[in-house]
Amino acid sequence: MNEREYIPNVNHLSVITAMILLAYALTAFIQFPTRTVSLQLPGFLLSFQFNFMTIISIVVAVMAAAGADWLIGAHPHLQGQRRFHHWMIPAFTALVISVPLNSLRVSSSWWVVFALGGLLLMGVFIAEYISVDPTDIRFPVARVSLTAMSFALFLFLLIALRGAGLRLYLVLAIVLPAVALVTAKTLHLRLGGWHLAWTGGISLVVLQMSTVLFYLPFKPLQYGLLLIGLTYGLINLAGSIEEKRSPKVIWIEPLLLMLIFGALAILF
Repeated sequence: MNEREYIPNVNHLSVITAMILLAYALTAFIQFPTRTVSLQLPGFLLSFQFNFMTIISIVVAVMAAAGADWLIGAHPHLQGQRRFHHWMIPAFTALVISVPLNSLRVSSSWWVVFALGGLLLMGVFIAEYISVDPTDIRFPVARVSLTAMSFALFLFLLIALRGAGLRLYLVLAIVLPAVALVTAKTLHLRLGGWHLAWTGGISLVVLQMSTVLFYLPFKPLQYGLLLIGLTYGLINLAGSIEEKRSPKVIWIEPLLLMLIFGALAILF
């Protein structure tokens, strides 16, 4: 099979990326007043703020998922495989890119983040396309790249959430789907198939730990590193158990990962 057949259509890739970047660029020139939606519950008030970037964030996530499906659908080795899981990381990437764009003022820094976000999106689309075929010689690189990018995006999201000073219910509402997505995708890339029990269990543990850390005086980077270390360690443990490694050594790597991230959190 010709190697060119394993590269996504350049025209399609350019169109998808350009449309997403155009949607982001609109936020630099169009501003709407922030609106607050409140829901009064017995003894508790839920309050949500929406602005133009909130709408754009949702739109670009849908566009990224649809764009990934369009690219993946043209892969010669797809052969009727399900492809919804190839939407996950592109949509997550597009959503997380909107976080710094929403917090920064329109300046040279904003445009640098804008350009880097576009390059990151293209890299994710290409990696997802390659990951369709496990026999592709670049599959291991694509798998590692997607895993690394998903954890990096999750770390950035955690840091942004901590720094934004949001209330606990908003933090948990964002952390839960994010950790579930990262866990499900990482296990799928490593093991194949969907391990919903592990995904649910790991998500629950991380959610509980994020609640505990929320009330402790950790800085945003420390908060993110501790939760990333826990998530990475638990996913590694789940993968080792599913691969039926020796029980005597199965705990070593996850424990080392958690200790390393914990040490980094202390140092920073």
